[in-house]
Amino acid sequence: MRRLSLLVLSMTLALPAAAQVYQWRDAQGRINYSDTPPPAGTAKTVKPAARSPAPAVANDAPEQPADSGTQKPAADGSAQGTAGEAGKAAAGKADPSKPKTMAEKETEFRQRRVAAAEAEAKAEKERQKAAELARSCSEARAQIVGLKNSRRISRYNSEGQRELMDSAERTAEIERSQKYVDQNCK
Repeated sequence: MRRLSLLVLSMTLALPAAAQVYQWRDAQGRINYSDTPPPAGTAKTVKPAARSPAPAVANDAPEQPADSGTQKPAADGSAQGTAGEAGKAAAGKADPSKPKTMAEKETEFRQRRVAAAEAEAKAEKERQKAAELARSCSEARAQIVGLKNSRRISRYNSEGQRELMDSAERTAEIERSQKYVDQNCK
């Protein structure tokens, strides 16, 4: 078991050492990159930069040749190419043909979330208002049916005593309820 652990550890440590990249110019003057040195032996060893997501390139933009030897270390010690510096300089400008930065995407995402939350709150308020109106209409219709079908209807006055409604009061209450239904319940 111990030997297997040592074998796995040694292979894991050997992987970064095998990942050397060589750079050289061929007879036509083109820059070549390979993991094996060229036959002439005039190659430079290139250390790969830290991986970052590649920026999207617009289809109508001309391709820029790779700038091979102009990488400068950033303040944090990581290598940063000139394309990254140009991207940072252009990030301040809002050019619609260029891809958006993560900060711009995040800002737009937050704005969409706020707008969606406001729309949901407004929709919920409208649903509550509609439910309240439906309940009020249902009560008014039930009151009209009760007033028309009952023989005796009583209510309590301001002194807490029960008094019966006469036919004029009943008719006035039916008209008032019917007017509410006609205006609000469609």
